[in-house]
Amino acid sequence: MKASHSATNGLIRGSRLRAAAAALAWSSAGTVLAIGLALPAHAQQSNATLRGTITADGGVTEVTAVNVNTGFSRTVQPSADGSYQFASLPPGSYRLEVTTPNGVRRTDEFQLLVAQNAVLDFDLSTATVASAPGGEEVIVTGSRIRTMEGGEVGINITQRQIEQLPQNNRNFLAFAELAPGVQFQTDGQGNSSLRGGASPTASINVFIDGVSQKDNVLKNGVSGQDSTQGNPFPQLAIGEYRVISSNYKAEFDEVSSVAITAITKSGTNQFKGEGFVDFTNESLRDRIPDELGKAKVKTKDLQFGGALGGPIVKDLLHFFVSYEGKRRRLPVSITPGLDRPISLFPSQYQGFFGARNSEFNEDLFFGKISFSPTDSDLFEISGKWRDESGFNLGSGSTAAEAVSSNDVTERRAVVRWEHTADKWINDLKVSYEDVSWSPTPRQFANGIQLEYQGPNPSNAAQTQRGTLLTIGGGAGYQDKGQKGWTIQDDFTWTGFEGHTIKLGVKAKWINLNSLQLNFFNPRYYFNTAYNPGGGTFNDTIPYRVEFGAISGEGDPTVEADNFQLGLYIQDDWEITDRLTLNLGLRWDYEHNPTFLNFVHNKRRVDVVTGVAKNSSGNPIYPNLANANYNIRDYISTGTERKAFLGAFQPRVGFSYELTEDGRFAVFGGYGRSYDRNRFDFLQQEVSRGSYETVSFRFPGDPLNACAPISATCLPWNPVYLTQAGRDQLLAGLTAVGGGGEFRFIKNDLKAPYSDQFSVGVRGRFGVINAETGFQYTASRDGFVWLLGNRNPDGSFFLPDNPALPTDTPGSPFGAAPPGYGSIIIGENGAKTDTKSIYVKLGKAYSSSSPWGFDATYTYTDATENRDTSDSGAFSLDFPTAQDYPTVQAVGVPKHRFIIAGSADLPLGLTFSGKLLYQSPTQVRALVSSANPYRRTVVVADSFGNGDAWGKRQVDIALTKYVPLAFLTDDARIRFRVDVINLFNDRNYTSFVSNPSDPRYRERSGNSVGGNPPRTLKLTAGFSF
Repeated sequence: MKASHSATNGLIRGSRLRAAAAALAWSSAGTVLAIGLALPAHAQQSNATLRGTITADGGVTEVTAVNVNTGFSRTVQPSADGSYQFASLPPGSYRLEVTTPNGVRRTDEFQLLVAQNAVLDFDLSTATVASAPGGEEVIVTGSRIRTMEGGEVGINITQRQIEQLPQNNRNFLAFAELAPGVQFQTDGQGNSSLRGGASPTASINVFIDGVSQKDNVLKNGVSGQDSTQGNPFPQLAIGEYRVISSNYKAEFDEVSSVAITAITKSGTNQFKGEGFVDFTNESLRDRIPDELGKAKVKTKDLQFGGALGGPIVKDLLHFFVSYEGKRRRLPVSITPGLDRPISLFPSQYQGFFGARNSEFNEDLFFGKISFSPTDSDLFEISGKWRDESGFNLGSGSTAAEAVSSNDVTERRAVVRWEHTADKWINDLKVSYEDVSWSPTPRQFANGIQLEYQGPNPSNAAQTQRGTLLTIGGGAGYQDKGQKGWTIQDDFTWTGFEGHTIKLGVKAKWINLNSLQLNFFNPRYYFNTAYNPGGGTFNDTIPYRVEFGAISGEGDPTVEADNFQLGLYIQDDWEITDRLTLNLGLRWDYEHNPTFLNFVHNKRRVDVVTGVAKNSSGNPIYPNLANANYNIRDYISTGTERKAFLGAFQPRVGFSYELTEDGRFAVFGGYGRSYDRNRFDFLQQEVSRGSYETVSFRFPGDPLNACAPISATCLPWNPVYLTQAGRDQLLAGLTAVGGGGEFRFIKNDLKAPYSDQFSVGVRGRFGVINAETGFQYTASRDGFVWLLGNRNPDGSFFLPDNPALPTDTPGSPFGAAPPGYGSIIIGENGAKTDTKSIYVKLGKAYSSSSPWGFDATYTYTDATENRDTSDSGAFSLDFPTAQDYPTVQAVGVPKHRFIIAGSADLPLGLTFSGKLLYQSPTQVRALVSSANPYRRTVVVADSFGNGDAWGKRQVDIALTKYVPLAFLTDDARIRFRVDVINLFNDRNYTSFVSNPSDPRYRERSGNSVGGNPPRTLKLTAGFSF
């Protein structure tokens, strides 16, 4: 039976309720429409595009795409040659309804993926036709849809993979490591991060429903992901996502390595829901190395949640809500530093070592309302609520009592309106965010750091320095975050044949805030090797104390009313049926008044410029007169600094199909991407002037000598262990200066950026998709902190110590301005280069072929001049960033292979698995060289198991589904067992990195970092 056009779409267009809703929507949104159309638009990173050519006798008059689950539909008028294009469709299951002079025909269902550029061509005169219920003709086309990925390098993570692949933390970003050059990392404290090549974790960005989740303050790229075991989003609410490791288009901003674009689930015309409980404890895991021969530490990992979605009004109004919770108690190893045996310590300290538990609690909520009042309009309102608490213990020498609790709160809301016309689409989003990260000491007490500084036990001719154990009150007391509004609008024009042109604008008004009270708990440093009384372990006379104090020069709470603006244009130009060019240009601007308008304190400026005089009339600090840098380049009076205007970012990609059927294609591209300088760095000029970390030294220890006696160098008195004694120290210090460190940032600071190049070949071999390619990423202008102290003659390295002829001269920390701490200067200087060759194979799961897999091998040659972690930002060993040699990048394996897949089995079973293998990564050491006034940075491979691999982990999962047909056709319960680290590979992470040590490259402890022991995780779930 042939249906008329109006009858086919009657449910969509015919009801009075929908007409009334449309009138209400238009009248209430008129002002918003005016704003949306008056501005150029920020293009969508999440929706799919669908295009193709339909051949039919008499031509095609109309093509309608209908989401089979929600009733959402869009209609376009094809060109005279039968070509059609939908520039923006939410990912999901669709069918096409093709109107010809002979009636309406429907295609069978097909799936559109997130950010997919899909092509569906068919010839109605030759198409395979089947009968649908009701007698309608259905054109079988599902196997013919294909993807045009352009110059991007990446991978799509489907709902099937998210649901089936084994994992132990329910962080949806964990599957991103299936993309070439991407690592999902978990450290010894359970904190997770994402990294692309050798670039820092702060350079990534995640877009959820097209809205950036960028953290402008802290280090891990995604808001709320700094130093936490938590997840950025409930996994139950993620529909699918795409990982792009190189050559994204111009609509992507605030990113210079890995971009991830994800979509959330929406309600459909059927009520659907699910719930789950995951559980494991110490009885379901193997022992960690520190537990061998001992009882296991009690642990618990409980994760639970649920989701519900459905219609409020069928085809018109839908809802979706989700909740997930975590309650974790995870074991870590506390071990002595410098690889010392526990027996070295007096008995009162030995109990601090061994296996301990870290604790973590999280609650994640998400909700969304979708409203489609007309065929041309879609409204969405969504929100996220996140709360976390707990504390992390690292596998290291810091005792459980000496850490801080990590509290995270995050609130986000998004209002979206998409309007579709015949030749254009406008997508307007208004979003709000409020994120807070606030670590607080677990106890308020004196902190004690026990160190060893003396002859190296392995080589008595050398001096060894390092921390053995830290106990007492933690040093971290912070509250940092961001809060504000974003308006972004994107406009897509398809009116020019062969061109899809996107114009975009995003404006962001966001308050960045930071409260950083370092060493709120005082910390006392003891050299246990210094024993003037003849003892063997000094823990009574410290050589230094460090604590924080408000200086009175300002408010330690630093805030910036930050404004950001981004503009771009993108043209996807189909030159021929085979050749497509992706041409884009982006420009970004940021105005940060905390940095741009900052005025340095005159008293401090006078000190470092030699203006301030002592009682003899001589400059207090003349050391910088002959320094290798000009301190005035770092001093701001409020007028020297200008916002960076040079963030122009060309992005060019291409793809060329080698065969008519599109089975094989070559692709490539080039793009520049600017990121932002983190507020956590910029705010330190202000906070260091208002809240000082002061340091006092006590003479006696020849390796930590201070002279002459002064306000910061004075004989030890036990009263200094009390608040009254510390007040005495401050009183003496205030009389001569203030004691705090100086922070100066270069006035012409630039934004960090990456240049990305790629070229490759894609092909289809039956059901297998294959791809191989080359990627090169050059990252420049990374932020570094340098030591600005200089010796009296302007030199950096201290003179050799005749008493220690083999000791390498150190950095001039002792040459700080009298009465103050060190001078620390910030500027651009960090750089990385990543070259990689990859091979990617995959097979999509389908109901007719119920198995699928993805496999990626990546060879990477990565170099850097500084470790891109936060510790690497402090580059205090050489006078300039250029003095650091370029060496192999730390933590980036040369060889990395990962394969993951799943298959349906008989008896309602599904099996899935993942294997990760990577070669040893590098660790860094700073050692002596032939020139006693220089040191050499070296890197060494670390052999994780002492065998051929640096890391190997095999995870598997088996799921049993039990239908509950007496409830509904879709109702079922599931029982699942995950085995994480099936072969119990230890994957040790601690190795001797000093080439002069006889144990060089040997394992130095039991630390396995974030690598879990063999663990069984049990899951029960219900869905309908």
